Amino acid sequence: MSKMATIRLDPSDNIAVAIRAIAAGEMALQNAVARADIPLGHKVAVEPIPAGSPVFKFGQVIGEALRDIEAGDWVHSHNLGFSQGLARQVAGVARDVALPLPARLSFKGIRRSSGRVATRNYIGIIASVNCSTTVCRAIAEEANKSLLPRFANIDGFVPIVHGSGCGAAANGEGQRLLQRTIAGYCRHPNFGGVLLVGLGCEVNQIALYATGGPSDTRASFDIQRVGGSRAAVEKAMSVLEGIAIAADAVERVEAPASELTVGLQCGGSDGFSGITANPVLGIAMDMLVTAGGTAILSETPEIYGAEHLLTSRAAPETAAKLMERIAWWESYASANGASLDNNPSPGNKRGGLTTILEKSLGAVAKSGRSPLADCYDYAEPVTSKGLVFMDTPGYDPVSATGQVAGGANMIVFTTGRGSCFGSRPAPSIKVASNTALFDLMRDDMDQNAGRLLDGHATLAELGAELYDLLLNVASGEKSASERFGYGDNEFVPWTIGAVL
Repeated sequence: MSKMATIRLDPSDNIAVAIRAIAAGEMALQNAVARADIPLGHKVAVEPIPAGSPVFKFGQVIGEALRDIEAGDWVHSHNLGFSQGLARQVAGVARDVALPLPARLSFKGIRRSSGRVATRNYIGIIASVNCSTTVCRAIAEEANKSLLPRFANIDGFVPIVHGSGCGAAANGEGQRLLQRTIAGYCRHPNFGGVLLVGLGCEVNQIALYATGGPSDTRASFDIQRVGGSRAAVEKAMSVLEGIAIAADAVERVEAPASELTVGLQCGGSDGFSGITANPVLGIAMDMLVTAGGTAILSETPEIYGAEHLLTSRAAPETAAKLMERIAWWESYASANGASLDNNPSPGNKRGGLTTILEKSLGAVAKSGRSPLADCYDYAEPVTSKGLVFMDTPGYDPVSATGQVAGGANMIVFTTGRGSCFGSRPAPSIKVASNTALFDLMRDDMDQNAGRLLDGHATLAELGAELYDLLLNVASGEKSASERFGYGDNEFVPWTIGAVL
């Protein structure tokens, strides 16, 4: 562990971040002596900050002092607050940033007849409605037991189930979102085959879906029409036999990194996420974008207050689309009696994050320095290359579900508190922001970005390492979440609108 007590992220910052627990009376930074115990990952004032004055971190405003703050004071929720009127700093990020081409430009993928490239070869058992979820789980369980051992090139049968599909307006926004999400999973390249199972009387009829792809790898039926639950499982086994034969006839081939579409997630963030894990991911995504790939930044409520860092590197029409979504979220939160500054969770705050501005500035670091190429609605098919934004909630499973529906064939998830997550059919890589977390949850983490604070690696080294890990996992190497078996319960479409 580094002997330093704090790190000051920008010369203009009037706070520093504790990279170990600091006791009252201990020197925090230069002439600032801690006036209270400062927990790991939390902030300490390095100069006096008068009440009402801005507090700076990353060289950006993260809030205002609620009362006079002395040098050495612990800075957190008791004396730092959010205000809608806070002025934002100019981002100063050029839209024509030149990034070096990485040395490695390919991975071993599975090229589909559509031309798209997969990183996995699953067969999806997709429920159209909550009423068919138990049957879908039973089908997947039986298929994994009786069929999977016979097909070496199939990664597994995955139940894609949810709690919706009926009790909503047929033409409402909620139904449109659900249909777009399920349609995205039906055509996802990581599914070598799909069986769509409905009950029969639901709003979300299976007839709404053209599952796409070769007819020998796509099928659907309703439970009510085949004789009930047990009959549905038996029918599924005969249907899946043919699908599995067709889906198994694949091999991994060399594919360009430009075929990768990566969803960027952060959850259980702490005071180090924006210092280590998120910037490391940003470097890896700059490398991927330079190689021609696609990175999807999302979680609109968690870029709130830092959106200027994205609009400054976007074309005017793309910036306008992003700002329209920000305005929608402000209205949506207000109409539901909420504030977007309520976003930092109790775990975030225990980890040292205080305001949404602070959290958002760290979250945007995942995007690196690449220009913002486009802005998409939730679960909309992503067709642009480069860094793009997808409008999603900040709740990780809902956000990742939208990204996968949009075409993400990989997910990278940064965490400071210890998120446990997987997202079949897209393999998920998890990056720990600090060494203590990595050591504590070693079976769940794929990379330790805390080595930056320990003095054992640089940001550039860690970013290149993550880029290589991404290509290795895309080529078939199992991630930590895959080894444990995550991914059957993380399909969570965005539920919006009236439940009738």
